[in-house]
Amino acid sequence: MNKIGFIGGGKMACAIIKGIKNSYTEILVSAKTEATLKKLSDNFQVKTTLSNIEVAKNSDVVILSVKPFILREVLEEIKSFLTKDKLVISIAAGISINTIEEIIGKIPVIRVMPNTPALVNAGMSAICAGNCALKEHINIAFDIFKTTGEVIQIEEKYIDIITAISGSGPAFYYYIINEIAKAGETLGLDYQTCLKLSAQTALGSAKMIMESGTTPEQLIVNVTTPGGCTAEGNKVLNESEISKILKETIEKTEQKAFELGKK
Repeated sequence: MNKIGFIGGGKMACAIIKGIKNSYTEILVSAKTEATLKKLSDNFQVKTTLSNIEVAKNSDVVILSVKPFILREVLEEIKSFLTKDKLVISIAAGISINTIEEIIGKIPVIRVMPNTPALVNAGMSAICAGNCALKEHINIAFDIFKTTGEVIQIEEKYIDIITAISGSGPAFYYYIINEIAKAGETLGLDYQTCLKLSAQTALGSAKMIMESGTTPEQLIVNVTTPGGCTAEGNKVLNESEISKILKETIEKTEQKAFELGKK
């Protein structure tokens, strides 16, 4: 399956294209406007078209990278051109594999929840397989998305939780990083320096969790001297409602992802 097609040319499509363009020479992308197509062609040297049907007809792997509220319409448009020897990959939040299969029939389907750090090859993608997807199709999805970062395979019943944690999660981390930077600015250090300090510290802290094999709880202990500066900050966090707020943030986001699938 060497011909990769994208229906939709937004940020996530661009992130994936950036990752795979050196591995797949035949990439075709459809979008609604000539301006978007020109940008895609100029930035990635890919073939472009205004026709979703052209993508469906001429691609071995069709990646659906459109907004959830128009996915059903797009599927109805292209379903006659999807054959059993093709693979359909959807990155639309909230739209179940069952919904996709009800429209297009017995076609191999993989559902993926990626995230925007894929743009800097630090993405987190979770994939789940449809009823007709074989091991080879799962491997293809892994090969595509591992070019943008980390990949895991999960059961679809967990995907709304993953949407909340990693799909929407970057926005929550951006908020926290920015708030820490702004707090530093109020104490007298310029904002850009504070932002660099906050962002790099977040990056390093995440790397410690990923690579050290040490739990977050133990890492907190490791950096905290009793009666010291970190201990004073920890006290504020522990006495606040931040755990409750973050829990509610993830719960509300997961609920919204679930609701999107019902519309």
